[in-house]
Amino acid sequence: MKIVVQRVKEAEVKVDEESVGKIGKGFLVLLGVIHEDTKENADYLVRKLCKLRVFTDENEKMNLGIKDVNGELLIVSQFTLYADCSQGNRPSFIESAKPDKAEKLYEYFCEECAKNDINVEKGIFGADMKVSLINDGPVTIIIEK
Repeated sequence: MKIVVQRVKEAEVKVDEESVGKIGKGFLVLLGVIHEDTKENADYLVRKLCKLRVFTDENEKMNLGIKDVNGELLIVSQFTLYADCSQGNRPSFIESAKPDKAEKLYEYFCEECAKNDINVEKGIFGADMKVSLINDGPVTIIIEK
């Protein structure tokens, strides 16, 4: 399981021109799932994400977590995070989990994040989504388990 975490001033995901998830200050999280992933992988990433200290404090040091700044999460499933481009020019997605498994782990991940008293917004699993954001920094962190 892999997450790409972008610190944002705001982010939104739309499906068919309709907003389905929108946040202010916080993290836009892109989540990829592979065949071998389990709830334990998700639990690890939830802990790392919810404790990640990349917001600046009064001394301009990245020292504050998302809860310290009353931040929010916008979590979007993205199977293309596991694209294999090692051969040819067309990516292979053979490592990505099948949709039924990936959706269950995506939903589980979102639910576990919400249990940390953080507002969680989501995209729609499997939909053609349009994601917009104002990246703050930019700060982009990749965490994998």
